[in-house]
Amino acid sequence: MASRILIVEDDPAQRRILEELVKRFGFETVSVDGGAKGIECLRGQASSHIELVILDLNMPGMDGLEFLERLQAIRGDLPVIVQTAQGSIETVIKAMRAGADDFVVKPISPERLKVSIQNLLKVNALTEEVKRLNKKVGSALTFDDLIAASPTMANVLRLGRRGAQSNIPILIEGESGVGKEMIARAIQGESERAGKPFVAVNCGAIPENLVESTLFGHEKGSFTGATGKHFGKFQEADGGTLFLDEVAELPFDMQVKLLRAIQEGEIDPVGSRKPVKVNIRLISATNRNMIEMVKQGQFREDLYYRLNVYPVMVPPLRDRKEDIPALTDHFITRFAAEEGRKVRGIDPQALGLLGAYSWPGNVRQLENTVFRAIVLCEGDRLEVQDFPQIAALVDGYEVTIPAAPVQPPKPTLPQGAAAVMGGTSVAPSAGATVSDGMALGIPVVTNGGHIRKLDEVEADMIRLALHRYRGQMSEVARKLGIGRSTLYRKMKDLGLEEGTG
Repeated sequence: MASRILIVEDDPAQRRILEELVKRFGFETVSVDGGAKGIECLRGQASSHIELVILDLNMPGMDGLEFLERLQAIRGDLPVIVQTAQGSIETVIKAMRAGADDFVVKPISPERLKVSIQNLLKVNALTEEVKRLNKKVGSALTFDDLIAASPTMANVLRLGRRGAQSNIPILIEGESGVGKEMIARAIQGESERAGKPFVAVNCGAIPENLVESTLFGHEKGSFTGATGKHFGKFQEADGGTLFLDEVAELPFDMQVKLLRAIQEGEIDPVGSRKPVKVNIRLISATNRNMIEMVKQGQFREDLYYRLNVYPVMVPPLRDRKEDIPALTDHFITRFAAEEGRKVRGIDPQALGLLGAYSWPGNVRQLENTVFRAIVLCEGDRLEVQDFPQIAALVDGYEVTIPAAPVQPPKPTLPQGAAAVMGGTSVAPSAGATVSDGMALGIPVVTNGGHIRKLDEVEADMIRLALHRYRGQMSEVARKLGIGRSTLYRKMKDLGLEEGTG
């Protein structure tokens, strides 16, 4: 969904100009004709959808400075661009001290306004991401921090919030990659154990001979290699939450010890002479059908019912596609910052492509797909061509690439002719042919012994690269040492458009 911008401007003509400009930039608008109505709007139900304000400083009644002062009590985190016909230093200082983030001078330059909007939205998104990460690290993440606005996630959030108010064992079920750990962290963050340790253990990733030591710890000298005392995950999580991910992968003999730890609230470290009391909140997760495993004797029935006291089923991403736009924006903001790329959004057609895909790998696959697209992208928005693997699997979407041409026959060069080999020149003997390991069939001289024109040789090199790398434009551009946009331009200039190869 496009960002929504609130325009607070008393001049009808100027307000219409701003509306058209902002819509042309790809954003939604909400317009009011004064400061008082702007404050009223931000106090209403639509306030949460507004991400930026464009504010006129000089208005009758409530002026821009008073608006900024009142805004701090309502939405102090909301970025504000002020506009004024008076571009004096004093005016700018007053506006900035009152809470404005940027200013523009009338008459407004469209380019200047666009850059200001994009930059502030980017900074605000990064700020929210930092807050989210800090909450995650501090075990204070809540359900309000999750991107889960689709109707199918409403029951998950409801169950999660109710379960957080109790110490009841919770089993989170769902396919791999749906975000089970994030649900577990939100349960911790909304419980009385918020801020306490949150210890996650992937039971399927622990070597079988180390499961007991990892979970319950060991004493010094209890086995070969135990050079010191080691606290297990249960003790690390004491006072907080222990999250056992992929709990169905636990070895059968360890299931008995886990059952005792849950029932008695105490553990037996390897080599210890006495049990250790622990106070933990247990949350488990699985992507397996545990009822079927119980029937087949692969999982203890008594342990299953101990874990599955309060089940929460997380739906796959294909059943909550309403969350894809927000998740995509979230990943774009994060990876663009991490990779230092100036990617600010996604093209509507590309977003439609992501919405049409079934996502068997769920949110984790979407995350990795956006990461790859950020690396491939050469503009400021992700486009369909940045998702070649997804486009190949969705009907109606294709990444247009030129047809790979047939490799030309190997020429026989006249005596003394120069052949390009790995960027250097060599003089083959009379009647010699250029092998695949040398010039790969690209002649650099004419039949009369004259040097060919540079654009002709360049065209052959591009044809060869297209054929060798099977039309993968990013790889072709990388191997030729040019940008992808430059490659497309050269292909057009040299007449190498699709179907001409």
